[in-house]
Amino acid sequence: MEFLVEYFGSLNPANFVAALPGNIAQGIIWGLMGLGVFITYKLLNFADLSVDGSFATGGAVTAILLINGCSVWVALIVAILAGIAAGLITGLLHTLLGIPDILAGILTQIALYSINLNIMGKSNLPVSYRNYALVISASDINLSIIIGLAIAAIVIAAMYWYFGTEQGSTIRSTGSNPAMSKAQGININVAKVIALAVSNGLVAFAGSLFAQYQGFADINMGRGAIVIGLAAVIIGEVLGEAIFRKRMNFVVKMLFVIVGGILYYIAMGIVLWLKMPTDDTKLFTAIIVAIFLAVPYLQKKSKTSFKKVAKMNLKANKANGGSDNA
Repeated sequence: MEFLVEYFGSLNPANFVAALPGNIAQGIIWGLMGLGVFITYKLLNFADLSVDGSFATGGAVTAILLINGCSVWVALIVAILAGIAAGLITGLLHTLLGIPDILAGILTQIALYSINLNIMGKSNLPVSYRNYALVISASDINLSIIIGLAIAAIVIAAMYWYFGTEQGSTIRSTGSNPAMSKAQGININVAKVIALAVSNGLVAFAGSLFAQYQGFADINMGRGAIVIGLAAVIIGEVLGEAIFRKRMNFVVKMLFVIVGGILYYIAMGIVLWLKMPTDDTKLFTAIIVAIFLAVPYLQKKSKTSFKKVAKMNLKANKANGGSDNA
């Protein structure tokens, strides 16, 4: 009992509040990465694990170009193009060579580790705001939050427009029902390759922003990115459906991916504030994602459970009995 009193007494709420803006800023960036995962996981129904590699590719390309004198805008564009190339490789491995989606993503992810190492020349490259003009930086967290939200709004608007076009609609159709899409004359292989390219381009863009924010690009910065991206998507979906229910449209879904990224990082901030071992961060990540993945299933199960059906039938019988007596 004394241990618990001492433990909770050592927790300073001011420390958590002070760290909150940083958690929000990082959550927005990872929410952008989550939008890339949203394209493959939700729209295409494709388990793309290459994002762990393409996220780091975005950071690696940005760092090496900044060091070699390129402007940050050129670095961002090239980072996006590098991510698109990574997505194309995954798509071609899957569509041309018939490699299953999970394995195609893993192969690209493994290859990108070596490629990223070759791009940077070493495992870590600093890109301090003192030496380079960056789009976003931890040196000014409040400004980073504003810029991050503005970028998120632009990306969501662009995605809403694109997935409303004919090409975007073919991607959504391919993910919903590949057989029917193929019967309608849609080249589903082309749709998959395009979606993977767009997804990984967005993921690399987020990786570029993250490298700028933290002030360095690291070969391992994308490790576990797919889990965080899924966390943003799932947390946002669960929360969005709880608030909007059937009124949750495509734009709201994308908005809540950003919200999911922010909430995920706030949750991790709480874990660190509670002085949990930093070595167990990945364990806590897995637990958080597992909980939110289970919520939709448990909600659906509760709605269709035998007990609930029995209660509904009992109420119906009582109502019918009451009307018959009347």
